[in-house]
Amino acid sequence: MPLRAKIEHWLERQWQRRGIWAWTMAPLALIFGLLLKLRRHLSPFKTSNTRFSVPIVVVGNIYIGGTGKTPVVIALVQQLRELGWQPGVISRGYGTRIGEHPIVGQGHLDANRYGDEPALIARESGAPVSVHPNRSQAYFYLLERYPQVDVVISDDGLQHRRLYRDIEIIVQDNRGAGNGWLLPAGPLREPVSRLKTVQALISRIDGDTPLAIKKQSALLAGGQLSTGLARLTKASLRVERFRNLVTGQVLETHRFVQFAKEKKVIAIAGIANPSRFFLTLENMGLTLAHSKALADHFVFSPPFFNNLDSDIVLMTSKDAVKCENTADKRLWVAEAEMRFSDPEFICWLDHQLLAKAVRTRGD
Repeated sequence: MPLRAKIEHWLERQWQRRGIWAWTMAPLALIFGLLLKLRRHLSPFKTSNTRFSVPIVVVGNIYIGGTGKTPVVIALVQQLRELGWQPGVISRGYGTRIGEHPIVGQGHLDANRYGDEPALIARESGAPVSVHPNRSQAYFYLLERYPQVDVVISDDGLQHRRLYRDIEIIVQDNRGAGNGWLLPAGPLREPVSRLKTVQALISRIDGDTPLAIKKQSALLAGGQLSTGLARLTKASLRVERFRNLVTGQVLETHRFVQFAKEKKVIAIAGIANPSRFFLTLENMGLTLAHSKALADHFVFSPPFFNNLDSDIVLMTSKDAVKCENTADKRLWVAEAEMRFSDPEFICWLDHQLLAKAVRTRGD
């Protein structure tokens, strides 16, 4: 495991309890909290002094790192399009060097230029994507290039105070709010009370195993989700098929499990929570000879794959967008789809957006 991944894993364990690390870092967390309050006072979220003619939905989190926002963004885009909307997406583009102006594109985008998450969103959803650290700039460039867009979804950006927003959605996973403390004593970028200010919260618990159900029940019972939100739903990312990255061969999950029997299978993941991916594969009946957790947004190179001793290498879609020029027929992508437990959630979002659109036209 790379050093960065080891450090992240160690911190993750410390942030789940109020132990020695948490209490030692508590004074710094207090200072961080005071700075947050000062920032909120001096720099409130941008409001109507800048006209945003198209509604904006921010999908973010308060837990540092990833909680599964990108699959949620893809699902929202796909389902809103089915209701007649023309969504577009804005993103920071982690790990990329964007110039003065945003870059905008649609379809198959270069992950090295746009970032792995924007490239994945564009590919999976078909929506136009605009990338820039200043998401307000990304918003206006998106509408200039794609004027048909009538709703903009921001992949992350909950703490990006220069960005106006109509609807805020927080995504949490089974870690909830960890020990409930701010960085560095805990994993939170904002206090738990922030949950009470958003319009919706999506709880990411993948799989329907007894352990997943138990964690979900504990999270709900702990009150971290019951905060008087306008809407609360659970979401699960389910692997539907496997695709060979070189040949394009597609196998449904049950056929792939049979195909992989008697073969040496290795799983790799350069995402925020690799263990979640590995557990999903094992719950499907796959036997992993080895699982390799990589740092989030890991950059792959040919020597990396040459050093893997296996018949099959499984990876996530987020990793796959960075490996499409790798001519290694051992590489298979686990392609998953997001499902919401509340069938009325997308209808609720539709009604919220319609109300925002009507209000904007009235202005």
